[in-house]
Amino acid sequence: MRKLELHWQILIGMVLGIVFGFIMTGISWGQGFVSDWIQPLGTIFVKLLKLIAIPLIIASLVKGISDLKDISKFRDIGVRTIGIYIVTTVVAITIGLVLVNVLQPGNGISDDTVAKLTQTYAGDAGVTSKIEEATRQKDSGPLQFLVDMVPDNALKAMSDNGLMLQVIFFTIFLGISMLLIGEDRAKPLKDFFDALNDVVLKMVDLIMLTAPYAVFALLAGVVVSSSDPDLLLALLKYSGVVVGGLLLMIVFYATVVGTFTKKNPFWFLKEISPAQLLAFSTSSSAATLPVTMERVEEHIGVDKEVSSFVLPVGATINMDGTSLYQGVAAVFISQALGFDLTFGDQLTIVLTALLASIGSAAVPGAGMVMLVIVLESIGFPGDKLAIGLALIFAVDRPLDMCRTVVNVTGDATVSMVVAKSTGQLGTPNIKEWDDHYEEVK
Repeated sequence: MRKLELHWQILIGMVLGIVFGFIMTGISWGQGFVSDWIQPLGTIFVKLLKLIAIPLIIASLVKGISDLKDISKFRDIGVRTIGIYIVTTVVAITIGLVLVNVLQPGNGISDDTVAKLTQTYAGDAGVTSKIEEATRQKDSGPLQFLVDMVPDNALKAMSDNGLMLQVIFFTIFLGISMLLIGEDRAKPLKDFFDALNDVVLKMVDLIMLTAPYAVFALLAGVVVSSSDPDLLLALLKYSGVVVGGLLLMIVFYATVVGTFTKKNPFWFLKEISPAQLLAFSTSSSAATLPVTMERVEEHIGVDKEVSSFVLPVGATINMDGTSLYQGVAAVFISQALGFDLTFGDQLTIVLTALLASIGSAAVPGAGMVMLVIVLESIGFPGDKLAIGLALIFAVDRPLDMCRTVVNVTGDATVSMVVAKSTGQLGTPNIKEWDDHYEEVK
């Protein structure tokens, strides 16, 4: 019997998890059972992915750089990557602003709904912590992101997934230094990182064997901890605008893939779908990164020289889905609370959302921190910030899941475009977890 493909296994696990979660919400002891006995399985899965993210970045990036014969090639990859990421982010924000201005979801929110949402969420610890974090980021200097990019302790940077840019900086520095000491002297270290890369990719294969069960646990946990259904219904139009914009971004990526790489867009979406489904389940680009790298390299055929740089950088600075959400959420809040926006304000939203996406942590909830920065940039009253965040807090988690899918898809798209432009988009070379099992069993 033909084995069911991984993306179908994950999709079945997601559907069953949602159904199981809804069943458990109707049972008195259901929420406690899911929290105590089901959700931990998903949490372990996410921790395993985060566990190997940093070793994979280091091994993959060092291998990619040390395989280069011409160091200027790496410069070309870097310039093209940053340039394309900026373009796709501007496109995402623009799509969001056009949709929210045309459909005006904020005008349909009643005063009673605003009052109820404010009462429920304005004092929530999650809302207040996002405002505090945004204030800290806003008060830092204009070049603080460059300061934050350079670690003063490489081992400390490697111990924190939130310091991924620091790890990338150190690894690039290490890889370039290996090139400069000559191939013979660098060979022992290069052999070590080559082997480490193979081992970590095998760990990805093993972890992915549990993915269908893990997403079942993760989605069941999300459902039983979901907010008041009445409040979710009140925000349905706003959510629809965000999701509609995100779907348009997927169409945009598919068009870019078909136009620039001459690959079938449906084939691309099929091959990247396991990473997309995990992004949806975990709401974290960083946690999904090992799977994204494995799918892009082995199943799509992007050379490691490209993927090892483009994807880790993308997981940190390329947040197209989150940036689109910034535009929609900022205008929606302004509409609902009667704060008029000029055309200049909307241009400010584009610029601020673009800048805020650089250096934002690739973790759940980072989007709301960015949103506070965007709202403050257009002069939104400080005393209404908590109310503004409260308006959208009820649906932030499910929308965070959706926008992370777009973030990951954008990373994969850019890696294909950069690889094609540098002649490094080859044929897929799929490796299974049991390729060498016969040798050791």
